[in-house]
Amino acid sequence: MWQQTEIRLPAVERGFHLISERVEAALPGLARCRVGLLHLQLLHTSASLTLNENADPDVRHDMDAFLRRLVPGDLPYFRHTLEGSDDMPAHVIASLLGTQLTLAVREGRLALGTWQGIWFGEHRDHGSSRRLVATLSGEE
Repeated sequence: MWQQTEIRLPAVERGFHLISERVEAALPGLARCRVGLLHLQLLHTSASLTLNENADPDVRHDMDAFLRRLVPGDLPYFRHTLEGSDDMPAHVIASLLGTQLTLAVREGRLALGTWQGIWFGEHRDHGSSRRLVATLSGEE
């Protein structure tokens, strides 16, 4: 089986947001997939996807705080500033974390660990809606 769909993510504030349930809800074929893979590709260069803690929202806050300090917006050697001081740092963070994930599927569900969730990272101060291509492949 193959299924591909585009998931639209609404504009959200800068930081990390759990999107596991939104992704699962957008894939009706997931429930029929006995074994397979789900590939997620974010179609943007100033946001990211990663897999991390799904229970304590402080983890998402702390990760954002760490990355803001690691890649601040006022670095004097950044030349790409036409889109604002937050744009180049957003590109750096997106490259560090990545814009795609491949996840195992088992018995109609994502095979995530107990405390794992899919994080969408918005790294712009005023991000817009974002698009995500989800490709599911596997055996029914």
